[in-house]
Amino acid sequence: MQATAYTYDPNTRDGSVLLDDGTPVPFDAAAFDAGGLRLLRPGQRVRIELEGTKDSPRITLVTLQTF
Repeated sequence: MQATAYTYDPNTRDGSVLLDDGTPVPFDAAAFDAGGLRLLRPGQRVRIELEGTKDSPRITLVTLQTF
C-alpha cells in the first residue's frame, strides 16, 4: 500500500503516514528499521505494509516508494 510520510522523529525513529484517504497511521521504530531507511522527510511517498483490522491498523514496514 502507498502512503505519504507525515511526521518523523530521527531520535526515536517513529512517526506517521497519511493514507491516500487522509487517514493518519502511526509507525514505530521497528517498522522504520524493517524498511532499511536512514531518514524520512514529510511529503515523501512511501510503501507500507499493514496488519491488524481496518479500525486498528498497525504498520509493520515503511520503505520508499519507487516507480
